[in-house]
Amino acid sequence: MSNLDLQPTPTACGREAGTGPVKDLLTARQFPLGGSTVVRRLLPNLGRRMVGAWCFVDHYGPDDIADEPGMQVPPHPHMGLQTVSWLHQGEVLHRDSLGSLQTVRPYELGLMTSGRAISHSEESPRPHARHLHGAQLWVALPETGRHVAPAFEHHPDLPVVTAPGLRATVILGTLDTATSPGTTHTPLVGADLALAGGTDLRLPLVPDFEYAVLAMSGRVDADGVPVEPGSMLYLGCGRPDLPLRAEADAAVLLLGGEPFDEKIVMWWNFIGRSGEEIVQARNDWEKGIRFGEVHGYGGARLRAPELPDIPLKSRGRVR
Repeated sequence: MSNLDLQPTPTACGREAGTGPVKDLLTARQFPLGGSTVVRRLLPNLGRRMVGAWCFVDHYGPDDIADEPGMQVPPHPHMGLQTVSWLHQGEVLHRDSLGSLQTVRPYELGLMTSGRAISHSEESPRPHARHLHGAQLWVALPETGRHVAPAFEHHPDLPVVTAPGLRATVILGTLDTATSPGTTHTPLVGADLALAGGTDLRLPLVPDFEYAVLAMSGRVDADGVPVEPGSMLYLGCGRPDLPLRAEADAAVLLLGGEPFDEKIVMWWNFIGRSGEEIVQARNDWEKGIRFGEVHGYGGARLRAPELPDIPLKSRGRVR
């Protein structure tokens, strides 16, 4: 998954003391994601840069792509992060410079750890399902994990937590007593919560984590705040549980983790610790070194955007 913004701005994140319980509703900006897909970007956001180690969140669909190409994201690079492909409808064909070729389907985890360097492409298969609906997310790697060898994982069977009116699929990390098989490098959680109409419950949380909920479909009231599809509610830290209510069937993504205690610079599809690292990564990609090649994609790879005129600096995490 890629940030296809042709004029990406440097994002300085990290090192903010955990906030107490809050209720900050974040609205999205729209960006193209290749082909006929438009995404709603919720992180980074003017009001919030990270939630734990989660640093990039796009929500797209549901889109009718019966007569459209759907998602078409050419080969592009990543470093210093993990990508999470999560679908409710449709399919995404993943190729990468390790030689991976995998179709990711609804409620399956496609997890790519870029580590020091990787490149990949994503596309709707041909032929493809009529509808496409999902989220693409990035996790920032800590200093201890950001230089690991690149890897790709596909987990078609994920653990599920159930309660009256709730079916929670654990994407990453641990929820209640269920732990995803996906590799993590910091304490975090990602879970898909399917709520039946009329459900009113309190979801147990880890008080040391900060959390947010992204509405995928239907309306959910989270601690009394209506969250509609394409919006995300930041909840802060210090919560032992979260009241959730759904008048009709709905689904939300729960994202959380320990506040990320490192300074990072995020620009285009790279996460580093200094502007010099970002410049070097861009130059390496443009020269065709370090990130490998993606074979089999029917088109040219992405060119890197021009670097901004301002210096790329790591700073403290800013709300």
